[in-house]
Amino acid sequence: MREAALIEFLNDHHWTIGSVESITGGLFAKTLTDVPGASKVFKGSLVTYSNETKMRLLSIPQETLTKYGAVSNEIGSLMAMNGKKALNVDICVSFTGNAGPETMDQLPVGTCFIGIATAQSQKVFRLSLAGTRNDIRKAAVEFAIGEVLKLPFASK
Repeated sequence: MREAALIEFLNDHHWTIGSVESITGGLFAKTLTDVPGASKVFKGSLVTYSNETKMRLLSIPQETLTKYGAVSNEIGSLMAMNGKKALNVDICVSFTGNAGPETMDQLPVGTCFIGIATAQSQKVFRLSLAGTRNDIRKAAVEFAIGEVLKLPFASK
């Protein structure tokens, strides 16, 4: 269970984490909170499935959503950065993508952008995942857990 290792790792480094989720619909939050002791490091999650919610809760401009689309590097980045601020966490992970069943905004099923924002850095990963809607969501969560475990924790 890498999620248990993540909770332990964050706890050891006195770091907090939160998430802003669209494609995963809260699965990252559920996965972490299934681990006993998660409340020491996990502060919360925003499930911003609709563009309206992304605009209202994360202050993402309508113009940016129109220009790039909700499933994009730019929106994944803004979701992570604005979520970090909104949730007041050391690390924020964001998820936006297309879990299917059909192409969306000319992006194939399985396209996913995962953002990770910390005080030191901000990254967005573009993934091409395969399988059912649930397979895609689970793979996105697993990928994000692995990437957070790779972060350098020199200082806040």
